[in-house]
Amino acid sequence: MQKNTPLRQKPKYPIDSVDHALALMEMVRDYGRVRLSVAADLLGVSVSTAHRLMAMLVYRGYAVQDHARRYVPGPAMGLPPAGVAWTVELRRLAHPHLEALAERTGETSNLLVLAGTDVRFLASVEGERPVRVGDRQGVVLPASGASGGKALLAGMDPAEVERAYRRRAEQEGHAFDARGHARLSVELDAVRIRGYATNDEGTEEGISAVGMAVRDGSGAVVAGISVAVPQQRFRQALDDGLVAEVTRARAALEADLADFLAAR
Repeated sequence: MQKNTPLRQKPKYPIDSVDHALALMEMVRDYGRVRLSVAADLLGVSVSTAHRLMAMLVYRGYAVQDHARRYVPGPAMGLPPAGVAWTVELRRLAHPHLEALAERTGETSNLLVLAGTDVRFLASVEGERPVRVGDRQGVVLPASGASGGKALLAGMDPAEVERAYRRRAEQEGHAFDARGHARLSVELDAVRIRGYATNDEGTEEGISAVGMAVRDGSGAVVAGISVAVPQQRFRQALDDGLVAEVTRARAALEADLADFLAAR
């Protein structure tokens, strides 16, 4: 089967042990705190195997164990975690809705969280169409280009968004792009009005998407949900009700998040 996946393609002859180690590294990075039992379950391996893999991450400085015997990002990880323990629960609650959304649309559904001015894909469920967008779990993209990222930024106060981009420019040692940010602000205003964001080949050639912000029980924006579609059938997907399907999935997920608070 064909997939439109120039961003990340699985090799023809994968090495499972390496794949598991890298997936484990992504868990530690994206979840912030990981227990071995949870890691083993997500990887589909035994706890003893997960322990051996984690021991290598600890040895190389990519993970350390905290006082509660959970594993957190080590100094070699470089990037800070996307969140803390709540991201594990968020992923668990969201996964059935991602599966249902992918089944209804035939396209790939994603769960994203904001990390500074980037977004990280916490979960991804591929659609069943022969030509489809591939798994994005673990991928990091600019929030200003991804549909889910734009929806997350639109859920923030505009002044807070500007501070985040000014901080990013300062950290990277270059001047703040005032004109570019003004263009982004106009786009985010439009997202706030219509309630969803689109990405028409904004992050990758041949890939388009629709994304919406997801709120927890307190009303705070905690994640983005999106559906990625090969660009050649994006307009048809919109005409066929893609926005309505993402809205339906978002509403169902938010209902399950009624008692969920990210900031806890």
